[in-house]
Amino acid sequence: MRHHLRAKAPLRISFAGGGTDVPPFPEREGGCVLSATINRYAFGTLTERQDKQIMIESLDFGLALEYGIGKPLAFDGDLDLVKAPILRMAKPDSPGFDLFLHSTAPPGTGLGSSSCMMVTMVGLLKDFYGLPLSDYEVASTAYHVERVELGLEGGLQDQYASTFGGFNFIEFTADRVIVNPLRIKWDVVNELEHNLLLCYTGATRRSDRVIADQVSRYESGEKESLDGLRIQKELAIEMKAHLLCGDLIQFAEMMGYAWEQKKRLSPKISTPAIDEIYAEAMKNGAIGGKVMGAGGGGYMLFYCDFRRKHRVAEALNRLGVVSSEFAFDSEGLRTWRANGTS
Repeated sequence: MRHHLRAKAPLRISFAGGGTDVPPFPEREGGCVLSATINRYAFGTLTERQDKQIMIESLDFGLALEYGIGKPLAFDGDLDLVKAPILRMAKPDSPGFDLFLHSTAPPGTGLGSSSCMMVTMVGLLKDFYGLPLSDYEVASTAYHVERVELGLEGGLQDQYASTFGGFNFIEFTADRVIVNPLRIKWDVVNELEHNLLLCYTGATRRSDRVIADQVSRYESGEKESLDGLRIQKELAIEMKAHLLCGDLIQFAEMMGYAWEQKKRLSPKISTPAIDEIYAEAMKNGAIGGKVMGAGGGGYMLFYCDFRRKHRVAEALNRLGVVSSEFAFDSEGLRTWRANGTS
């Protein structure tokens, strides 16, 4: 009987503060993000084998690759996100393994799916090699592999949100990340699920291009970008207070204001199509909304008057946007063992 290690890590939605977690802003001014994880996941299964081979299969990319332990895994654009944590964490005398990965949201949609898959990978390898890593160390390892070793541009929030799970107010300074779990009342969580709509525009984007433009504008001291980031910080703090108090109409209105401010960071964050979708949602009963992630496409989130939520979904459907409801996830990364013959 073969033993399987399994892991899943949740994707996240960010309400405010996005962009303030992207270096060098955290080192210079300190950033903060208000986010929550949802019931969309990156899944992984690792099964030991005895022939020193590593077999990787990714459902999302439609790729299957095989390597011998000790042979170099080249960063060639094929599953580099998977190879990198193996290179970082594998032991020289390690047995081989089969690795099967898939996600319920495609990469590049603004829900942090790449970082979420990295967290899943680190969780699997941590258990496989018996490494005593804390949640902070799992998130930090995932961040370092993705952002430093692979050089993929982006912020700090996704790896920590996915690892810890739940509603969090996450602070970023020059030398540390602090995850502050928020105790949101269940009636508030239920009301959010009742009124929020997650909308897939169908347009994925290269977030690194958006982020590179944002960083370059910040480093050149462009006033519009600087003001936008500083307001994002203030809004994350204010929206946290509204969320804790259950003032959801004000929370929704501020989410819309946060989106308007985020657009100041870079002209690449929004597009004419996104602006049209946003206007149509607001016209049909949305109270506030925003684009998830760096911008340029992917998922959008709207808070609606529940009596008109179906009208928002129908109006966006006519624009080719797929809308869905969702639930929040409170657990973060979880790993377990399963027995089976397959």
